[in-house]
Amino acid sequence: MSTPRGFRDRADDSLFTLLGDVPELVRNLVTAEIDSAKTWAKSAGKQAGMGGVWFLVALFFLFWSVPVIGAFVIIGLASWMPLWLSALIVLVVMLVITAIAAFLGLQRFKKLSKSQNPVQSITVDARLVKDVADEY
Repeated sequence: MSTPRGFRDRADDSLFTLLGDVPELVRNLVTAEIDSAKTWAKSAGKQAGMGGVWFLVALFFLFWSVPVIGAFVIIGLASWMPLWLSALIVLVVMLVITAIAAFLGLQRFKKLSKSQNPVQSITVDARLVKDVADEY
């Protein structure tokens, strides 16, 4: 007798029959979990790719908005001073901001190089364990 979904009634099966079916059931479960993980990874990869594309679009427009903001500031300053002086002020401010950002980035990289790599710490730990083992 079969049920509406095609599964058979296992109420009358012996214990040995049920135990004999366990490896196949486990294999089917593992296969289904792997297929589910593949489907999820494909979906997540597609969503991450589309998110990355939208971030690139946003960065493109941000990149081209920086000169517009600079022109806006130059034009605004030009109403109080000569055009060449307002352009020079905006240039100097942007160079100062660039120098500060480069200095902060350099400081972060120096801090990164001072921190110990996890592989190095494992090597040190293994060497210590080996030295202690050699003493005994």
